[in-house]
Amino acid sequence: MSPDTTPDADAPSSPAFPDGADFRIEIPSVEGPQVLTDVLAEAEAIGVTVNRVSQGSGAAMLSRAELRSMAQIAADSGVEVCLFQAARASWDIGVLAHMPDGTGHEVAVRGDAAMHRAIADVERAVECGIRGFLIGDLGLLTELVDRQRSGDLPASITWKISAALAVANGAMARLVTELGATTINIPADLPAEIVGELRRSTVLPLDLYLEGSDGMGGTVRIAEAVELLDVGAPMYLKFGLRNATPVYPSGVHRVESASLQAREKVRRAAVALEWMEHFGSSFVQSAPGAAGLAVPQP
Repeated sequence: MSPDTTPDADAPSSPAFPDGADFRIEIPSVEGPQVLTDVLAEAEAIGVTVNRVSQGSGAAMLSRAELRSMAQIAADSGVEVCLFQAARASWDIGVLAHMPDGTGHEVAVRGDAAMHRAIADVERAVECGIRGFLIGDLGLLTELVDRQRSGDLPASITWKISAALAVANGAMARLVTELGATTINIPADLPAEIVGELRRSTVLPLDLYLEGSDGMGGTVRIAEAVELLDVGAPMYLKFGLRNATPVYPSGVHRVESASLQAREKVRRAAVALEWMEHFGSSFVQSAPGAAGLAVPQP
């Protein structure tokens, strides 16, 4: 079950993750077991601790064998795996989500049948050991949290709000907190002032791209990590990649590109850590398997 996360606007925000750390590192677009293996190998080679990996194609795009493999690889390394659900408008037969004026509809779950498939997507991945999910639709979040609270889904599952939902003000941050979210991916281009406003509006960890993809505007904020942590900790520092090849939905035809790009994201994380050291940062990163991480349970 999600923890009690009701915010108090007059009280100080949560100062740290459950293990006492200030930040964690997330590598996105880790689309399958081979990419995950390559990410962890790169992280070990250059001395970076990866706390969470996330995926955008959707759990439904992976076979049960692939889901179980990702769960086992991540469990062995103490890394959280967070998968999107595939029953969303951008994978749907409708055209609006693919139009310039319809991009805000990309993560919507359209209709009861799609909602049923989205829930089934989560249930299937849970059966294979996955315990973290990306959520972009508030109705879906409500349905899943209700199932979790009734015991139909494990209490250990975490619900990560997608950046596509655009939590960009305190009222929205409070809403998703009240609905049962576990972490909130906020827009990559928010100034530190607004990040601080969000921090004061919720006790949940904030997830922020220090580098955004071209589709997100291509922001590069690697040298701003200390400033952003000053106002936003506890935070997941997330590394996208500019000038990258699209990999969604991924598969054998994209695995080499996805792996190369994911490895570069690990290198970007190493550069961000260097900048933090350069500025004399005392912020502490979580260790593998830290409390609160939705490490798979294969």
